[in-house]
Amino acid sequence: MNTKRIYLFSGLIGLCAGALVVLFNSFTGLGKPTQEENEQYQKHIAEKYRIFSLPLPEKIDFAGEAVPMHQDDVRERLDRELLVNTYWHSNTLLCMKRAARWFPVVEPILQANGIPDDFKYLAVIESAFTNVVSPAGASGFWQFIESTGKEFNLEINEQVDERYHVEKATQAACNYLKQAYSKYGSWAMAAASYNMGIGGPIRQMERQQQNAYWDLLLNDETGRYVYRILAMKYVMNNADRFGFVVRPSDLYAPYEFTSVNVDTTIQNLAQFAGQFGVSYKELKILNPWLRQSYLKNKERKSYSIKIPIQE
Repeated sequence: MNTKRIYLFSGLIGLCAGALVVLFNSFTGLGKPTQEENEQYQKHIAEKYRIFSLPLPEKIDFAGEAVPMHQDDVRERLDRELLVNTYWHSNTLLCMKRAARWFPVVEPILQANGIPDDFKYLAVIESAFTNVVSPAGASGFWQFIESTGKEFNLEINEQVDERYHVEKATQAACNYLKQAYSKYGSWAMAAASYNMGIGGPIRQMERQQQNAYWDLLLNDETGRYVYRILAMKYVMNNADRFGFVVRPSDLYAPYEFTSVNVDTTIQNLAQFAGQFGVSYKELKILNPWLRQSYLKNKERKSYSIKIPIQE
């Protein structure tokens, strides 16, 4: 381990120990800490605890498009997102671990569609590679609302919701981004439109007479959006610079599975899973797009269902 990290780790242990002493005194009826104890505690913090400001990159790009780092507000916006994502340790560390599982799935689909690799970080900031549901009802890794998902050919109904199908949702995201890029001629604007809606930025572009994302004053969420992607890209690609220590063994491995094509009704998914020697839970983890415990499939569509490989 790096000597500086040993000192930092030791300092944090010492700080925690000091805090515990004060808390112990408070909760065991020993009374409030004395002025001398408070002064010692404050001195301990000042000597041992460090929170660093982060150096900004002098050059950085998004999807091959240069970011104008000479502009003060651009630097400050990126600085904000770097600080948030660096010091939100648990979330960023989990993103790194999950990326090892899901980037190998997402990257080939982006490449096959001519979408810059940087857009895999869009999925990171949208969902942290979890099947979250937003207050607006956006779902899955790529956070499609129902109407947009259907517009881009995802099947969404009571039994099947392909917003949770990683490969199909990634393809739908690629189709969206290609359409947005053809509209704006900029990948940064395509990303902004992913947040605002495909026509969302146009009104502001006309009002402000600017075409570049970096020159537009947008609502807070969209104004931060591409900077969040940039920050996560920069941190995840330079983890050691920001104090993240992740061993290969800590990363989440891609799922191993075989696929079974089904074009009939499945009355009971638990029984279906049992035929392959796996549990209902294991089946659902690999196929979260199956939203019920059955699949009626009245139209006799063909579905590819992943079956986990047992070690």
